[in-house]
Amino acid sequence: QVQLVESGGGLVQPGGSLRLSCAASGSAFSWYIMAWHRQPPGKEREVVARIMRDNMTTYADSVKGRFTISRDNAKNTVYLQMNSLKTEDTAVYYCNAISTVSWNTSWGQGTQITVSE
Repeated sequence: QVQLVESGGGLVQPGGSLRLSCAASGSAFSWYIMAWHRQPPGKEREVVARIMRDNMTTYADSVKGRFTISRDNAKNTVYLQMNSLKTEDTAVYYCNAISTVSWNTSWGQGTQITVSE
């Protein structure tokens, strides 16, 4: 399985921006479907954005127009650009990889995003 390491979390004011990165170990990164999920305090984990092998993207309705997922296969990295952040975006954000060969799923350790004055 691929190892995933997230970075870029932190504290930001409402209306601010952050960019998360998720670096994947190993080879064949381009064969993975990559996604960002989040788990707000006291709530279940939910998918935020997903990017397919062909770079097709999907987003949760709550983040459409504000978040952008992208991938750089040469760097084995997926990004989540988050703009116009709201307090309700506060959550632990997790990187997720699904192999299109084995269909195994891998998760990163999570990174905290806090949106607050």
